[in-house]
Amino acid sequence: MSKNNYQNEVAKRFTIYNSLFLDLPFSDIHRTGTLLPILAGKCQEGFDKQKTPQEIIQAFFQELMANNSQSERHELLFKMVQYVERQVVLFDSIEDAAFDKIHDLKGKGSLHALVARVDNDRKREELIKKLGDFSVRLTLTAHPTQFYPGNVLGIITDLESAIKSNDLGNINLLLQQLGKTPFINKEKPSPLDEAVSLIWFLVNVFYVSIPDILTRLLNMLDYPVHEWENAGLLKVGFWPGGDRDGNPFVTHDTTVKVADKLQKWILRCYYRDVRKLRRRLTFKHVEPIMTKVENGLFNSLFEDRSYYNSKEELLHDLMEARKGLVEYHEGLFLEQLDEFILKVKIFGFHFANMDVRQDSRKHDALWEEIIGIVKGEEGLAAYLELPEQDKIDFLLNFNELPDIGLLQDEFHQEMLKSFDAIKTVQSKNGEDGLHRYIISNCQSALHVMEVFQLARLSLAKSNGEFPLDIVPLFETIDDLAEAPRIMEQLYRNSAYRKHLSKRNSKQSIMLGFSDGTKDGGYIRANWSILRAKEELTRMSRKYEVSVVFFDGRGGPPARGGGNMHNFYASHGPDVENKEIQVTIQGQTISANYGKPASCSYNLEQLLCAGIENELYLSSDKTLNAYQRALIDEMADVSYQFYKDFKSHPQFLNYLEHVTPLKYFGKVNIGSRPLKRGKDSGLKFDDLRAIPFVGSWAQMKQNIPGFFGVGAALDALKKEGKFEAARQLYNDSLFFRSLLGNSMQSLAKSFYEATAYLKQNKQYAEFWNLMYAEYERTIRLLLEVSGMDSLLEDNPTSKQSIAIREKIVLPVITIQQYAIQTMLEKGEDDPVLQKLILRTMFAIINAARNAA
Repeated sequence: MSKNNYQNEVAKRFTIYNSLFLDLPFSDIHRTGTLLPILAGKCQEGFDKQKTPQEIIQAFFQELMANNSQSERHELLFKMVQYVERQVVLFDSIEDAAFDKIHDLKGKGSLHALVARVDNDRKREELIKKLGDFSVRLTLTAHPTQFYPGNVLGIITDLESAIKSNDLGNINLLLQQLGKTPFINKEKPSPLDEAVSLIWFLVNVFYVSIPDILTRLLNMLDYPVHEWENAGLLKVGFWPGGDRDGNPFVTHDTTVKVADKLQKWILRCYYRDVRKLRRRLTFKHVEPIMTKVENGLFNSLFEDRSYYNSKEELLHDLMEARKGLVEYHEGLFLEQLDEFILKVKIFGFHFANMDVRQDSRKHDALWEEIIGIVKGEEGLAAYLELPEQDKIDFLLNFNELPDIGLLQDEFHQEMLKSFDAIKTVQSKNGEDGLHRYIISNCQSALHVMEVFQLARLSLAKSNGEFPLDIVPLFETIDDLAEAPRIMEQLYRNSAYRKHLSKRNSKQSIMLGFSDGTKDGGYIRANWSILRAKEELTRMSRKYEVSVVFFDGRGGPPARGGGNMHNFYASHGPDVENKEIQVTIQGQTISANYGKPASCSYNLEQLLCAGIENELYLSSDKTLNAYQRALIDEMADVSYQFYKDFKSHPQFLNYLEHVTPLKYFGKVNIGSRPLKRGKDSGLKFDDLRAIPFVGSWAQMKQNIPGFFGVGAALDALKKEGKFEAARQLYNDSLFFRSLLGNSMQSLAKSFYEATAYLKQNKQYAEFWNLMYAEYERTIRLLLEVSGMDSLLEDNPTSKQSIAIREKIVLPVITIQQYAIQTMLEKGEDDPVLQKLILRTMFAIINAARNAA
């Protein structure tokens, strides 16, 4: 896409529509809108002259508000923040409206390009075979990074449509609505609220996009839609209501309610489609069946009489209608019926696949109470002294769990009830509704077997089998290194192995990019995860187990985000490639999957990355021994550099007292607490990855997305290996993707905003350390890539980031003005604290993938 195209479709349109704000009928809007560009200019000019945020804002006040009180001045800053928030929404809508013009929807990574390439190479049969057992699962999580409330998302959707059709009158009305709609939740959402807000995307986007992608693909391959068996080629996972890790507000009751909501909404979608279909299928042998289907869905939805209890029952009737259409009516309108049947096969009665997740330490504590009840204090003490394998054998000899009422800890009662919830969901929504239990912070085979035995005693049928997959989540650098040994121990356990054989010998393993980066820094985390995947693949193949990797990623590169497609395309033959599974959350959902066009584009990119990885194995997807040694060395250097940084005496102080970390718990965007654990002090291990990464993003420092990259490249340079690093960049897609995503983090950084900390006695050395690594990383990344500027190879992303950063610059300055003022005063100021809180929304929304 040319630079001019982006300018015409996005930048110039923003300038035109932005002027509409000045005419909105709100108090002081003209004054705010007139003064904001002046402030923006003074911010840019001030930072260029190395002025501090405080100096910039105070000079602005002196020049334009000399006679106003301090409260009036601060009131204007609040209004400017609100104004910028709405500018960001407008820019989002304009960019989304131009999506098909600024992205090549039939270019590299699209289904169209894949099928053309495959046909050219006579690999169509290979492609169809691969598609037959491949799967991409996007799991929507409830992590609190979505700063737009649901009503604002609705306005954005309508605004995008109005912009597409250049409907100035409607755009003006929607901007007025936007001006009067609050961007802040007055209260924290409940887990059920979070679920409902994400179901919006299921109904309005995924229900449209997934069947459309599959139908287009099958048509391109001349494959009959009704004969296609792999309905799970594209599917959606769902964490709200089942993710208990660190969220005391998610209960067994929440899980059942969310599953019920999911079923109700998919039946509504079916009912709506069937009503449209029935208007076409008015023929003998067909209409009575379709009437029966419509009435059955109506009764299930509105009369509380479940005519259909499973997707199989519904599909039976639909196939009868199809038979009548083919036998008696030459297949008239058969295409529409087949597309609806495909939807039912894909979404079933569950809509999305829920997961339950809990921390391993909670299972430890639960078993200790159970053993104490059944075996007494002496029995518990004896158990705690046992080596790990003996503990596993001890648990496997448990034949019955004590009555729930005997447990003293209410949380432990709740944990046992969660297994009842799994049983309830499966009975109502089918096994696809909820069939996985994820163990976060998994550090041993015992952690897996604790859940295994709880599930066996709670869910097992008369033959001893139970319909649940147990998924360990390895997160820290040490846990990732231990993962292959842990999995081998499990594969060799006869009870676990028997369970796996009943689950198609398939083992899902989750890997945590977010906590991996927080623990080990950017290069070490990404490299450790790739190596863990290779070793886990080797180990699983040795024991004839099909391993599936589920990647826990966030939006920014610091949490495994950035350009995910290249990451998956870079996996060589040493990483199992049956499925791509990944979490998406917050703004990543609304930015990348929030509209049918962007959703289809990004799903196609992921699907094609996985497929091409197998059909077209190339040298840039495999690493030789020397290349691996080079990345190993970089990972070691960056890991040590990052560990030293975390050990800096000001590290935790800086996070707690300078960054907006503590405000993440007050923004009412998610139901989860800010950190694990109930201690009042800040402990690094208890800190969640989202506020950790988000705090660095707010400061425009983005430490977790690049810190240590410069140190690693510098070390290679000093050893005379820089030319080898340059060659590695050219030859390895994995390495190119790694450094490219780090460039994105750097492009969204702006150290000038916090340069005032150079004068702060407590934090000067710490800031200088960060800034030196920032400068060194940029310099060496440009050198190793041969580019003149960051993101030179991705002009769309580069322009988008530049405009977004320019829009939000006044808000960044206002936030730092408040932080600097309180630091210098040495005390908190309620008005300035509120100002910080308000600025967070615009900064994070402008970044689109900041946490």
